[in-house]
Amino acid sequence: MKFAKKITAAVFGPVPLSRDRALGLSERLAAVTTLTSSLEYLSQRKEIRKGGLNDWDIVKDVQAESTPLVRRLLNTVSGPRTTTALHVARAVVSAGMLLPGNSRRRGAGSLFLGATSALLYPRHRYGTDGSDQVTILVQTATGAARMVPSPEAKDALLWYVALQANLSYLISGWVKLLGEPWRDASALGGVMRTRTYGHQGMFRWTQDHPRTARYLTHGVLALECLFPLAYAGGGRLARPVIASAAAFHLANGYFMGLGRFVTAFTAMHPMVAYTSAPRSHPAVAGRDDRALPAALTLLAGAAVIAAGTAVQRRLRTTEGWHTSRVLTSRHDNELQYEVLSHGDGERPVMVFAAGMVSTSEHFSWITERLAKETEYGVITYARAGYAGSRRGSTARFGLRESADDLVDLVGGAVAPHRKVVLVGHSLGGEIARRAARQLGDRLHGIVYLDSSHPDELNRSKQQSDTAERLRGSLTQMTWFLRLGTGVLMARPDWIEALPVAYRKKAFAQYADARMWEAGRREWDAVEADFRSFSGELETIEGAHGLVVSAQQTVDRDPDQLLMHKELAEAHRGGRTDMLVVEGAGHDTVLTQSRFAHRVADRITAFFDDLGPGGPPAAAAGPSTDQEASR
Repeated sequence: MKFAKKITAAVFGPVPLSRDRALGLSERLAAVTTLTSSLEYLSQRKEIRKGGLNDWDIVKDVQAESTPLVRRLLNTVSGPRTTTALHVARAVVSAGMLLPGNSRRRGAGSLFLGATSALLYPRHRYGTDGSDQVTILVQTATGAARMVPSPEAKDALLWYVALQANLSYLISGWVKLLGEPWRDASALGGVMRTRTYGHQGMFRWTQDHPRTARYLTHGVLALECLFPLAYAGGGRLARPVIASAAAFHLANGYFMGLGRFVTAFTAMHPMVAYTSAPRSHPAVAGRDDRALPAALTLLAGAAVIAAGTAVQRRLRTTEGWHTSRVLTSRHDNELQYEVLSHGDGERPVMVFAAGMVSTSEHFSWITERLAKETEYGVITYARAGYAGSRRGSTARFGLRESADDLVDLVGGAVAPHRKVVLVGHSLGGEIARRAARQLGDRLHGIVYLDSSHPDELNRSKQQSDTAERLRGSLTQMTWFLRLGTGVLMARPDWIEALPVAYRKKAFAQYADARMWEAGRREWDAVEADFRSFSGELETIEGAHGLVVSAQQTVDRDPDQLLMHKELAEAHRGGRTDMLVVEGAGHDTVLTQSRFAHRVADRITAFFDDLGPGGPPAAAAGPSTDQEASR
């Protein structure tokens, strides 16, 4: 019994480190990281020279949107000689930090290392990683703790690092938990088989011992998700938690080649040990713990702000525009739509269908041009679950439902005597194609904008490989936004490229969970539907077809151009044409004005050439937008 108690006492219990001891261990471990880092860069100086991987004349373009002061500062330290001199100085200071001592000069050394790491981080765009970020945090905090005279301020800085350590493990674990490969324990083998971070021997071990590999994978999940348990019961679990985390990083260093991660992340562990010990322990007597309730108060305040922001964005998302209208489809789905232009009563009405995880505002450059400069009617709408449209159907979702909704929208929003042109981007193009048969003679034509094809997951390896990751990404985004993290999201470039009046509305939808939930529902249906597709496309009689491809799409995946050609060939008895927009990507063909205006002009020219009755013409082969303008 006494032996068992000794074992239990050795394994379970706090790690009694004094303030100075914790500081000393952390700054030395961080110094080993910077020493290793600088020696690595000095041994690979060719990479910062002309033509190297980190040639500043090329890498500096990433900083184009930084302030002039930041760019000037980075230019000052990024010359090959200056960069080399800084790394030599860092190696010398790091080596000095490994010597014994507790003077304030050690604080100056840590601050120097932290500051130069931050300065050189953009300089070495290719080669830096999370270990550099952690080291900057630790060295800045330990340096400041050495310099300030107040014990309370020192404790606040140590608590700051400890809380950051808890967050890093906690968030990493819960993000992994959202991913199916970690839940089904295939992630470990998947990582070990990669060329960049893999290890052949470890991969074989995971295949030969699947049950043990499953326990190990789930053990990593448990360690990260439950890391704060190190503080439970007066720190009784601190030793096994910290030891397990250190072993985890050692394994990563050996099997994945992430050597700097070992000392970078374990540099935070002494702070965890110091703050998790009960205040009654002699080693931490007098420790000031006010940083913890202060941090929790800030966290609560941030949660309130995040919730308020989420509510505001949800309201902006669902309220639509002041001109918005609502129509209920046969499936009890409420569809929000906009009539941007009634146009000439004798001209067709163009109805725009957006892609998956997309907004009607994506079309704004095109629809504004058509509404203001042509006599066609223009309508945009949001599918059920997007923007202010609500899904009332209780049946299992399928693409047929979206096609039916589009047909009902045409029936309710377009005057009975007028024909329609369906304009669909990505998945919207496929939904438009499926709606064609129901529309019959009302359908004047379809415009496919870099459209999906129902056989793409079977015929395109790139599309199939992307599909495997897409569900996980949609699930993660949905959960992140449900948790209120939308407040942390910055506007992506595609939103900044839209007309100013549309940006707030588009961003509100992008940062709201509803759009991602609808996208995940659609993707489940799309994947099942597309995987089961076989045979040829159903013919579309009498309607004209314009197929627009983005050059980046067909360059990256030539199979897409062949499938886009099949979309055109499926139209019988009407005129067809194909266009490849040079330089455009899948989304930028809509969101970049220079591409979108070309598309709008081509749509106008295509249907204007048909005349009132739209005489049939022979199908045309693919052309570029430059050829079309001649």
